[in-house]
Amino acid sequence: MVSMKDIAQSCGVSIATVSKALNNHSDISEATKKMIRGKAQEMGYFPNSSARALKTNRTYNIGVLFVDRARNGLTHDYFSRVLDGFKVEAEGRGYDLTFINCSETIKNRMSYLEHSRSRGVDGIVIAHIDFEQDEVIELIKSDLPVVTIDHSFDAKPSVLSDNVKGMKDLVTYVAGRGHRRIAYINGGDRQTSSVTRNRLVAFYSVMEELGIPVREEYMLDGDYRNPLNCREMTLRLLNLPEPPTCILFPDDLSALGGLNAIKEKGLTVPDDISVAGYDGINVAKYLEPKMTTIEQSASKIGAKAAEKLIGMIEKPKTTLIDRTVVEGVLLPGGSVKDLTRGRRISLS
Repeated sequence: MVSMKDIAQSCGVSIATVSKALNNHSDISEATKKMIRGKAQEMGYFPNSSARALKTNRTYNIGVLFVDRARNGLTHDYFSRVLDGFKVEAEGRGYDLTFINCSETIKNRMSYLEHSRSRGVDGIVIAHIDFEQDEVIELIKSDLPVVTIDHSFDAKPSVLSDNVKGMKDLVTYVAGRGHRRIAYINGGDRQTSSVTRNRLVAFYSVMEELGIPVREEYMLDGDYRNPLNCREMTLRLLNLPEPPTCILFPDDLSALGGLNAIKEKGLTVPDDISVAGYDGINVAKYLEPKMTTIEQSASKIGAKAAEKLIGMIEKPKTTLIDRTVVEGVLLPGGSVKDLTRGRRISLS
C-alpha cells in the first residue's frame, strides 16, 4: 500500500509537503500541489479515511438534502446539474456525499438533523425543499455547517441564481421585439418560494420601468415542471377576448405543455403567438423553433455551494456567512417574433 512517505521520496519533498498538497493547504504553490497529486494518482495512493478522521476530527462526508415534490428526483434537469457541479467540486476536494433520508413514507424516520448526526456528516447542502418546514429550520439553527441553494437564511451562507436579473433580461428582450401584451405563468407557491417571489417582483418592476401595463388576466399561477398544468393555463390565455402576443413560462419543461396547447388551437410559434421559457435545459435547445430562455449556470452554482460549505467546515473562523449570486445567460431563440419590423419601438 502506497504511503505519503513513498510519495515524498518519489517527489523529492518532505512528508509534510505531501500532506499539505493532498489537503489543499495554501502555503505551497499550485505547481507543487499539481506535481504531488499527479504522482499520488500515478502511484495509486488512497488516503486512510479512518486515520484522517481521527487526525482532523472530520469524516470528509457531506450530507445532501434534496426533496422534489414532483417526483422527478435526480432527473430534474436544473437541480441535477446543480448537484453534479456540487459533486465534482466536493469530490475534487476529497469529500464524499451522502443523501439525507427525506421520505415521508418511512415509519418512525429520523428528522433531517438526527439523520445528519447519525451519518456523522461534516456539513449539509440543502436544495429544492420547503425551507419553511420545521425540520429544515431545526437544521438551520443547529451547529452543523449548512449552505442553501436558491434560498437564503441570515445565519447560513447561500448560493443563488440571479432570478431578478434573469427575469429582467428576458422581459426586456421580449419588449424590445415589440411585445406589449406579455403574459406570465409563474411557478406558484409565491409564499414559500423566494425564486417565485423574486421573479414576480422583477417582472412587475421591469414592466413598470418600460412603461408597459401589466394585465392581471395575463398573470397566472402555474406549477414548476408541470406541462399539463401549463397547457391548461395557456388555453385560458389563448381563449381571452384579447390574448397576449407572448407568454412567459416558469421553466422550459412546463413550456412544452404550452406549446401543445398552442398546437391544439391550430396556432404556430412564433407567427401567431410567441413563447419564452426559463432554465436553459437541453430539450429547449433542440426544439424548432429554438426556445428563447434564460440558461441558469447550474454547474457553477453547485460548485460555488461546495466551495462555500467546505470553507465553513475547514475554515469556520474565516468563511463569510454571505449570499453568492450567480448570473444566468439570455439565450435568444426563434420562439419570440420580432414585431418591430416596419415600425419603431421605444423602450425609454
